[in-house]
Amino acid sequence: MNKEINFETYLIISYEKFEIFLLDIKNHKDIYQEELKFRDVSEKLDFNLLNEFLENNIFKIEKLAGNFINNINIVIENKSILTSNISIKKKNYTGEITYVLLESMLTDVKDLFKENYNQYKLIHMIIDKYIIDGISYSSLQDQISNNEVCLEIKLISISNIIILEIENILKKYQIQVNNFLDKGYVKDFSLIKQLDISQMAHNLKNGMNKNEIQISSKFSKKLGFFEKFFQLFS
Repeated sequence: MNKEINFETYLIISYEKFEIFLLDIKNHKDIYQEELKFRDVSEKLDFNLLNEFLENNIFKIEKLAGNFINNINIVIENKSILTSNISIKKKNYTGEITYVLLESMLTDVKDLFKENYNQYKLIHMIIDKYIIDGISYSSLQDQISNNEVCLEIKLISISNIIILEIENILKKYQIQVNNFLDKGYVKDFSLIKQLDISQMAHNLKNGMNKNEIQISSKFSKKLGFFEKFFQLFS
């Protein structure tokens, strides 16, 4: 495993502070952490301050990691984040929950989102409930005969404008964004597991929440049926 894969960088953007972490994936611990606290009354992101924060920390992280930072994960709290809920129902003529059926339902939701919210980027897609023949389940049930399937889905997205402004700052350092994650979503899991936000963000983007569709994750291992389902939009 090379150094670039051994480490991941996380930038946390919120109303009160910026934080940056270098996460040692193998040992699952932060080997670098720095923060800049401020008071943001307007809840408007100060890009000049963010640029200054990055300038003060990027070189230090690269020196510690022994490699250039080419990619970064952004965990963000911002008023442009939009949370919406949608339900989709389909008749199931095969009597079994198949990959084709679930793919069709989730693709319909994704396409509907794009059609109605084209100024936003979808960053989280979470199945809250599976309703099979009127019975509600919190997780996917295998080997259940059914005639009708309903999914209740939570969509979390962020404005394309904010994404572009952040990406433009990072381009100065030749850094691309791997993932955008909603800080509120990550923080909820961090409190339960008592992990640093960088560690929990790593876990979530790698499939810890079994009901989240991994929109941009990259896996090289051979996947089973349900793993393929949850990596649907890779």
